[in-house]
Amino acid sequence: MLEFRLLGPLEVVADTGLVLLGGHKQRAVLAALLLDAGRVVSTDRLIDVLWGEQPPRTAATSLQNFVSQLRKELGSDVLETRPPGYVLRVLPEQIDLERFRRRIADARSIPADARVEALDAALRLWRGDPLADFAFDAWAQNEIERLSELRLAVVEERADAQLELGGDAELVGGLESLVEQHPLRERLRFQLMLALYRSGRQAEALEVYQDARRWLVDELGIEPGPQLQELHGAILRQDVGLELRVRRAPADDHLRAVVDTILGGRVVPVLGADVAELTQSLARRFEYPEAEGGLPRIAQYISVMKGSGPLYDELHELLTADVPTTAVHRFFAALPPRLRERGAPHQLLVTTSWDSALERAFVDAGEAFDVVSYLAAGPHRGKFCHVTPDGSGRVIDIPNTYVTELSLDERTVILKLHGNVEHGDEREWESFVVTEDDYIDYLAQTDLANALPASLAARLRRSHFLFLGYTMADWNLRVVLNRLWGDQPLSYRSWAVQPEPLQLEREFWRRRDVDVLEAPLEQYADALARYLDEQSALPV
Repeated sequence: MLEFRLLGPLEVVADTGLVLLGGHKQRAVLAALLLDAGRVVSTDRLIDVLWGEQPPRTAATSLQNFVSQLRKELGSDVLETRPPGYVLRVLPEQIDLERFRRRIADARSIPADARVEALDAALRLWRGDPLADFAFDAWAQNEIERLSELRLAVVEERADAQLELGGDAELVGGLESLVEQHPLRERLRFQLMLALYRSGRQAEALEVYQDARRWLVDELGIEPGPQLQELHGAILRQDVGLELRVRRAPADDHLRAVVDTILGGRVVPVLGADVAELTQSLARRFEYPEAEGGLPRIAQYISVMKGSGPLYDELHELLTADVPTTAVHRFFAALPPRLRERGAPHQLLVTTSWDSALERAFVDAGEAFDVVSYLAAGPHRGKFCHVTPDGSGRVIDIPNTYVTELSLDERTVILKLHGNVEHGDEREWESFVVTEDDYIDYLAQTDLANALPASLAARLRRSHFLFLGYTMADWNLRVVLNRLWGDQPLSYRSWAVQPEPLQLEREFWRRRDVDVLEAPLEQYADALARYLDEQSALPV
């Protein structure tokens, strides 16, 4: 099997060793195809990569020659012609960049010591600067910048994990070097200040802040961000909260409280979504011109500049990929038999994800379920639709009378607040709340009571909540919470589990009387499953 390498000079490795590639333009074609592996890259795009705005008259013929030569070197089955261009048929694990991304995603849900090892292994895939052969090619500049940013973000993630383990003094030298290379990078400054303070070097930690302030004021005319300012103040106060916090497994009393409410059918789990990889894929595919930007901003750019059709088509292709189920998905998919044994109602599961990983976990467990999904576009915009286990769907036009069609006494209901991707060709009920305009318009034309089926709205009002990985970035659920309770605390004791909650998020939950637990999500789901199994094994 061929291995393709982009994290350094472009290389292709076969079982017999390096594959000899042709000249610069032929290598550029391969690099462009690899960056969009599995998707069609148009001939217009490839011609732009090779010659920019002034291609020669023979450009199309020359491109065909480069493709023909690549087929000889890689195999005819690897490079396929598909209008309006070409597609590279390789598995994600054949590309070092995709393996790097997958290892990063896997590392985020594991304990700090294993996370450090996993991130180290991911960073060892790098052999130099990304796309090093194309450092002076105009078409590659945005890609190089994004990949360099991705690499640096992982270095920062590794430093966070090392700080979590107490490796403060050992980190100082490396962080000082990184701060020197990236003086405007506030996260690195934060980590260096914290490492210095914990190493007994308070004065030096404060000097790092002052140096950061000089850089930011002089270069950008702005003050340091709130997190850096907060850390500076905490160091001045010698706040005990800056000392090493050791993550512990959830206490038995917490697990007991959560499991009791789950088995009583009195908790609504809310599953957040990690959109980092999706954001990067969209930015790369549509050549988003800025170095940074959240998913709503990038999606808004694509919708305005390219149209909502191309945006939806790309989201469909990305989200119908085989996203693996997680321990969190599998835990909830395993619960229906236990709930039926106790005569408890089935679960109402709320998710802000568009993909089908949660649904796949229920299919794998042999459990039927209904999907209620928000419609962000089309003639039924602002309403919810109901997709039954057989795949048929209908708009929920009169929610107050929509009772017999949707019952938690019969089966699980998955409420998708951001919309949903469909795997078939019709895509009748496919919709995505993804752009800035989608967020602004979310439920703007109606009241929540006139959008959700009455039984589900009542369940939301009369339940405990278990927020798993839900962050302040998920505006839609905050809209729902505000419609249900205004700015008042939740009516039932609830919990929020996040790997690394920000201070802002802790304060948000505190104001709603929600208990915050800092823990990796998969580790937390495993702890719940073990506790549930242990309690089930006890004699009655």
